[in-house]
Amino acid sequence: MLVSDIMSKDPVTVTPETGIHILAELFVEKGIGGAPVVDGSGKFLGVVLEEGLIFHDKKVHLPSFLHIAMGFLTFGVQRFEEEVSKITASNVSKLMEDQVLRLSPESTIESAATLMIEKGIYYCPVVTDDVLLGVVTKKDIVRAIADETK
Repeated sequence: MLVSDIMSKDPVTVTPETGIHILAELFVEKGIGGAPVVDGSGKFLGVVLEEGLIFHDKKVHLPSFLHIAMGFLTFGVQRFEEEVSKITASNVSKLMEDQVLRLSPESTIESAATLMIEKGIYYCPVVTDDVLLGVVTKKDIVRAIADETK
């Protein structure tokens, strides 16, 4: 069985300009944990996940500040700027992940499941030539396994 057989073909998408509160409401309303980010022409740009919203909403107190500051010293300016950008984000463009695991529609479910487990990533866009075709989540994999046993 292929990824194209189990992917959600019409996922809820957002744009980089989508506001943080609108994103949170969308996640709750639709019962989803992530969304692909696309531009006005439909080009796939990345994904935004619940984890990004949770990270955004954390309070910056002294231990967090020190953690971020130590990250600055340990990981450099870029990592420090990414952390601060996420905490202060007002829209999806600051929370989205653009370097994400992308699946091919021709990939097997077994190879997709292996990649997801090895990388610890459970929300994967299915993309061809920067065009979003769908998404595969861990629930899609579990559903496929359940269907195989019938």
